[in-house]
Amino acid sequence: MLTLSMEITDDIKEAKDILQNIIKAKKTFRMYPKNNPVYTKVLNDSYSKFRDFFDYKDSYTLKISQNSITYDSEKIYYNPEKEDNLALFFFKDGLREITFKKGLTIEELEEFLRIISLDFDREVMDDVVTMLWERDFQNIQYVVDETFLIDIDEEEYESVSEKSIKDKITDVSDLMRAYEDGFKEDVTKPVSVVPLTDKDLQLLVKELEKDAYDKTDKLINILFEILKQADNDNDVDDVVGFLRDVIRYSLSHGDLGSVVNIIRKVKELEKDDWLSESVKKRLNSLLIFLGSEEIIAILAEILDSGIEIELDLFNEYVNVLDKGAIGPFIKYLGELKTIKARKIVIEALITLGRKDIYAIAHALEDNRWYVVRNVIYILRRIGDRKAVEYLLRTVKHSDIRVRKEVIRTLGELGGNEVIQTLRDCLNDPDIQVRLSAVKALGAIKTEVTKKIIMNLIADKSFNNKDLSEKKETFETLSRWKDQDVFEFLIKIINKRAFFNRSRIFENKACAAYTLGLIGNKDALPILHKLSDSKNKILKEFTSMAIKRLEYG
Repeated sequence: MLTLSMEITDDIKEAKDILQNIIKAKKTFRMYPKNNPVYTKVLNDSYSKFRDFFDYKDSYTLKISQNSITYDSEKIYYNPEKEDNLALFFFKDGLREITFKKGLTIEELEEFLRIISLDFDREVMDDVVTMLWERDFQNIQYVVDETFLIDIDEEEYESVSEKSIKDKITDVSDLMRAYEDGFKEDVTKPVSVVPLTDKDLQLLVKELEKDAYDKTDKLINILFEILKQADNDNDVDDVVGFLRDVIRYSLSHGDLGSVVNIIRKVKELEKDDWLSESVKKRLNSLLIFLGSEEIIAILAEILDSGIEIELDLFNEYVNVLDKGAIGPFIKYLGELKTIKARKIVIEALITLGRKDIYAIAHALEDNRWYVVRNVIYILRRIGDRKAVEYLLRTVKHSDIRVRKEVIRTLGELGGNEVIQTLRDCLNDPDIQVRLSAVKALGAIKTEVTKKIIMNLIADKSFNNKDLSEKKETFETLSRWKDQDVFEFLIKIINKRAFFNRSRIFENKACAAYTLGLIGNKDALPILHKLSDSKNKILKEFTSMAIKRLEYG
């Protein structure tokens, strides 16, 4: 019974997720054109939800009421409001049930979503049912209230519709008015002027923006054609100014594709021999503008909003930026709220940092520990040893997380100048910092660093460290699989102890375990002698080493 209950719960959750994706797609399809990455991403996500659902179900059926939608007798949507109410959107046109069948194609789903995203009050004369019927979907079926399909004259239809709505809807005033207005003949009835509300104005603005958005690419093409025909610098300046406006507008709507389109056209123009140096200079200023604080601020807001950005387009955008974009990116790196947005900006700074390592390193002076840690990570990914002198100053940072990050980075960058600093970190009061220093010395893997770790283990104070710290320190020593380390470990195992025996046995156990990591089978005879030890830790670690050496 418990298993069945879990299956039902998962089933309803899947059904809710699909419906939420439909609602999201309905809004997205109104905002973005078909060739926009956001449009494509939402469509693919919606189809993916259906495809996963159909792995174990043959159909997905939604039953529609005035303010709610149910799946398998479970209410998965409820909205008592009249605005943005998906249930009411279907219900008022007579739809009572919609079924998506296994075999649904992405083309069918896209066409369905495009239909329901239309504004039937402003854009089209038909209703939802008519448009669904015209498409003749093979894998989408629906049930309509018969009162909406009676073949009668207009006046009778109006009375039947009104009666049906009165019977089924409590608050009928708004819907009645909508139906009455729809059936009246414009030629005989005067038009009443209703003042626009704030909501109406917002809808109007969105429509205007959508209209402009759909024509962005055409506008870009026109502007570049004008640029080619420009006779003087003033005309060029005007066109460049318009292109800046297009960049602002496109980015603020998440349309990185149009921005990259501008970049490509600028790069293409710059190759033309006929282009004057004056025009090239102005076009280059457009590329610099792309890395300005104003534009990075817009981009940061878009990234934080959750709007999907196509990474290939983003990388193409970043690759043309001047090193002057580093400062703005670092500024907003510290202000971004989502992990995903920070990761995208970090990748951008890794690309830009290769153009100016010092501009990145300068950010190590930021007073926000999380910014400093991210900058250290960026420097490590860049891998330029010129950053070492700046990183060395950060080793004594007050935040442990920063110290660990910079120690790891110094270990990967290597060099003789970092060894003494890492050696000093072995005395840090925090165990995690000490272990980071040990691993960093192991990463450098020179004779000098090997001796430092061996001396650390041989020191009497090492006996008092926790077993976990001892074990990781010995494991680091296994990076050197040479005779010196082998003999050093054998010496520790053979060491006799009269005082503090339990601590010494821990050292012996760690030495035995490390012999197994080194892989020298010459250690097997001595390990077998230890396998019967009465000390639990020594016996356990020795057994693991023997198994590793004998069986791999």
